[in-house]
Amino acid sequence: MVAERVRLRLRAEGTDPSVDADAARHVALAEVRRFNDAALSRGEPMIDDEIGCVRDVLAAVSGFGVLQPLLDDPTIEEVWLNGPDRVHIARGGVAQRIDLRMTDAMLRDLVERMLQTTGRRVDISQPFVDASLPDGSRLHVAIADVVRGSWAVNIRKFLPMYRTLEALTVQGAMPEALATTLRRAMREGRSVIVSGATHAGKTTLLGALLHGCADQQRIITVEETFELAVDGPDLVALQGRQASLEGSGEITLRRLVKEALRMRPDRLVVGEVRDAEALDLVLALNTGVPGAATVHANSAAEALEKLALLPLLAGRNIDRSFIAPALASSIDLVVHCGRDADGTRRVHEVIAPTGEVVDGRIVTRPIYLHDDSLTRGDLRQMEVG
Repeated sequence: MVAERVRLRLRAEGTDPSVDADAARHVALAEVRRFNDAALSRGEPMIDDEIGCVRDVLAAVSGFGVLQPLLDDPTIEEVWLNGPDRVHIARGGVAQRIDLRMTDAMLRDLVERMLQTTGRRVDISQPFVDASLPDGSRLHVAIADVVRGSWAVNIRKFLPMYRTLEALTVQGAMPEALATTLRRAMREGRSVIVSGATHAGKTTLLGALLHGCADQQRIITVEETFELAVDGPDLVALQGRQASLEGSGEITLRRLVKEALRMRPDRLVVGEVRDAEALDLVLALNTGVPGAATVHANSAAEALEKLALLPLLAGRNIDRSFIAPALASSIDLVVHCGRDADGTRRVHEVIAPTGEVVDGRIVTRPIYLHDDSLTRGDLRQMEVG
């Protein structure tokens, strides 16, 4: 309660605790004493250690400086900086530039604070970094060594309001009948792939699908950087690791998939398939372990095609004639997400492999299709359920 009052006062007064620490400390102390005065008048417990409380409150509200109000805003989905004086945000899938300026030193200090608890670094030897912030947001940084001008910073938030299939249905991402079908598929142990372009809502939908079955399945998730905001009574989340300065200690997605299979999963989840780990996923699915994953693609059919090609990166002895039938028999549904011109994210199509492969291509049947030529919300459903 005290921390929230301090945060509101600092925001109202335009005080950045990372810049004007004395003013922030004065506000925090005033609010702590105000709390004690009110508690004394009501005969309630008081804060005995005022100085210690002030320290804890400042740690809670200092956050990430001028960016903290953007991170606190529940309507903002993403924040990115093309340097300290070019700040952009996205609301409802629509991007806009905002009037916020920093110095290079302030930007570097913010990034260092963001990375402080992650165990990851960014420097000349490692000019890119992916990390998870304490609230679950994903941070990506590219420094000036590889970016013209200043640093480029992206913070992708995963908002609580979109973490269930029911919530996505209310937002118009899919009709209720399709949500019911997808929930049933997950609970019955079907393997589901979520595809789409960048910012199409793949990770959000995957998290909502997992939420629908996390109460009854042991789920092992594998990600390069923690993004899936899923919790459950029997869930283990694994994250990759960068190599050390000496070039050792790296943990790849391929290694994590193999380790996950030793952990008795009811469902194996790969946050994003983009490289040779596709082979390990296909092999896992082919042994009967239900799976779920996301993949970048322009359509559901292209997602299957990509999953048939990516395993070839694992080595010369991998043949498509093995991969395609393995995928056709182990993938149950491919759900393709898209972002409309107005920023709305929705499920555009769902297909199901029939198990057949003709001329090297996986045969599928349509399950659901959203027709853009129809009025918004008027969806054409095909064999749903």
